[in-house]
This record gives sequence, C-alpha cells and structure tokens, in this order.
Amino acid sequence: MTETVETTTTGAILYDKAIINHITEAHFTTGGWPHAEVLTGELRSSGRGNTLYVGNIPRQFVLRHYVRGGLFGKLVRDTYVFSGADKTRSFLEWRLLDKLATNNMRVPRPAAARFVRHGTFYKADLITVRVPGIVPLSQYIADHEPEESFWRECGAAICEFHAAGVYHADMNAYNVQIDTDGELWLLDFDKGALRSPGPWQQETLGRLHRSLQKIIGLDPRLNFRSPNWQQLLDGYFDASRSA
Repeated sequence: MTETVETTTTGAILYDKAIINHITEAHFTTGGWPHAEVLTGELRSSGRGNTLYVGNIPRQFVLRHYVRGGLFGKLVRDTYVFSGADKTRSFLEWRLLDKLATNNMRVPRPAAARFVRHGTFYKADLITVRVPGIVPLSQYIADHEPEESFWRECGAAICEFHAAGVYHADMNAYNVQIDTDGELWLLDFDKGALRSPGPWQQETLGRLHRSLQKIIGLDPRLNFRSPNWQQLLDGYFDASRSA
C-alpha cells in the first residue's frame, strides 16, 4: 500500500488512496456515511460503544474511536498526550496493520486514520475495511459446537502470529474473530507491535484464556470447556515445534 498524509486545521489524516480515493473529516463521523450501525451485544463487543460499521454492502468499513478501558478510562475517556504525529495511536496502528496485511496476515486492511489535537492532547480514530462474515470468538462458540480440530487450528493460527513477532495487547474473545471458513482473524491492534520472542507470547495466551473464562460467566451454556483450552494449546505448541 501507499500511504498519503494530509494535514488538517487541527491534526492530520493518513489514508490509502487505493481504498479511499478521497477522504474528509466527515468520514470519521456517522454523518459522513449513508449508513452507520453501532456494534453492540454482550457477546459481540467489549461494550465500550466506540465501534461502528459504516458504508453500504458490499463496500463496508469499520470506524473506531479510540477510548481507554479500565478505571483510568472512566476519568480520561478518549484523550491522549500528543508527542508527535507518528506516535499517535491511530497512525501507529494503521502502519502496523499495513505491514501485516501486506504480508497476508489475517487482519483488517487499514483504510484511514486521523488525530485531532486539543492543545497538548489529541483524540484519534481509525477506519479499516470490514472483513465479510467474521464474528467474535465469543459469538462463534454461542452459535456452534466446535470440534477439537477447530480449537487446535485456533492455537496454530495464534502461533503463526507469534512466530511473526506480532504482539497483540488485548487478545480476548472479542478481538479474536472467526470467518465463514472457520479461520481465525485478529482485530484491534491498538498498542500492538512487532517484537522479538519473549514472555509476552504466553501472556497474551493467558489473557485470551481469562477472557473465555469470563464470558462463560455470562452464559455457562457457551461451548467452551477446560479440554477445549488444552486443545488450543496443543495446536499452538505443535505449530511452534514445526515452525
């Protein structure tokens, strides 16, 4: 991809002309699109209400406004300290996704990113191409009864990301998504990075495990049990040994 950066009166927009030929500030708001749908539902999103589907099928995008999670997020919801355009969360994530998508990793293709300065702070947004037919892992295990092979393949897919040095800062049952062929995708690379092998690989697996255990608390009927996690780990380590 070829990136284009255009300055605005309050910040800048980074985008790929091959995906969005012309972009304005309005495209980062619901009013800039003929259709906008908020992503909601306990099993479909993390509940921050900051993600929308925009545009019309078949050319749809995902618009995400950057917000903080946790206790700190309740105090400072969506502002960040500005230390340069290239260090803004939106530009960093756009460029990471660009690298991964170019290398045929299963991540959304980045379309546009922007930041808006407010003195020494900024707010940010990201637009990615919507991947048709994917659903969060949390939703998938509510609608299906996955066999052992599914969990092993999930583990192998995560290993593929890790082997490429791809660090995901929030690998949970919402950001891990499954397409219509049962293939695993990763979404939301805020604070993601390319890293050398290290403890972070097992830490991200642990985060995913805790997330799955948490959603079982929402509905114990969901199709995930302890043996399924072991099957995922078996797939991960088998792939790791053969890499």
